[in-house]
Amino acid sequence: MRKVLLVSMVMSLTACAALTPVTDAVDELFSDADNSEPPVELTDYQPEIKLDIIWDESEGDGLDEQAVNLVPALATDRLIIADYQGDVFAHRLSDGELLWEVETELAISSGVVVDGDLAFITTRNAQVLALKVATGEAVWKQKVSSEILALPVVSDGLLLLRTIDGYDIALDRATGQPIWQVKNTVPALSIRGDGSPVVDGESVIIGYANGKLKALNRIDGAYLWETSIAIPHGRSEIERLTDINSTPFLKNNIAYISTYRSGLAAVATGEGDVLWRNEKISSTHGIAADSRYLYVADASSDIWKLGQSNGQSYWKQAELHRRQLSMPAVYEDYVVVGDYEGYLHWLSKTDGRLLARVEITGAPIIATPLIVDDIVYVYASDGTLAAVKVRLF
Repeated sequence: MRKVLLVSMVMSLTACAALTPVTDAVDELFSDADNSEPPVELTDYQPEIKLDIIWDESEGDGLDEQAVNLVPALATDRLIIADYQGDVFAHRLSDGELLWEVETELAISSGVVVDGDLAFITTRNAQVLALKVATGEAVWKQKVSSEILALPVVSDGLLLLRTIDGYDIALDRATGQPIWQVKNTVPALSIRGDGSPVVDGESVIIGYANGKLKALNRIDGAYLWETSIAIPHGRSEIERLTDINSTPFLKNNIAYISTYRSGLAAVATGEGDVLWRNEKISSTHGIAADSRYLYVADASSDIWKLGQSNGQSYWKQAELHRRQLSMPAVYEDYVVVGDYEGYLHWLSKTDGRLLARVEITGAPIIATPLIVDDIVYVYASDGTLAAVKVRLF
């Protein structure tokens, strides 16, 4: 009976269906594991590092269980965050003091993204808003075709956007005026996604719900190339559901892609040639990296370390299984992830063992932790913003 209910729920989805609940439901539907498998309980262990919460503040309503993409953004000496009801806050980086607050009265769907003196947010009512970093004052507002979940990307005076109805759009960063737009077909069945474009020279590289990776010319949106990354299998629409739902990670003219139900891939950005695939790992999250390795949390919240050259697995950490992890953040010798109960976990990059954890709040940590000068900043779904630092014993 439970699988019938899940099928009914998934079949009702379109490109605007909720991301996290849908992903979990589809994973359970096609998993060989017991569908009632709960998140693992945290167990006692001997910490190897000490974690200090330097400061924590709580502002606004955060995500409040809404399917939105809200993240903290760094602007020199401050962090800027937004809540889903339209309030935007700037906190001083050093001590968390509130510097300014703005009530936009707009239902925010993604942001904040900072570029120089401007901060950008998008709304559920298909608006893009630019604010002054210094004061929060509105600079311009532009209407687009539909809601934007993907974080905007700024490149050489252009603000690059993706709407949930299939448009890739470039606006003038300073004025919000449209420069170009390209319409893409949206599959009848897809996961509500939030993957952003990435810029490689004059190319804009974007992953789509049909499983294709495409490159457009940054200046005018002209088509450059495309390649199939996520390959559908099965007969029904549900069985063939596969999606590039994350932001590609770009390094040395190679785009590393995580997909839903079709594994990971590395693609040369010049012509779109696939360099390698690892079909074992399904993930709707993006990929974190250091100089040699990739780190990804899969659909079951197991964490993997992979080689950049071939996708080979070096370790898998399953002690946080099903804990609905954030995308990992990587710095120094650590991999850091948040979970659904408001804990931050530190793992060793060497072998994946758990080094320490700290409870930030009782609400999920969905946004990827932000690293600035060896301090980890985290924004939880209840509006808690905190700064955490490692202290060695």
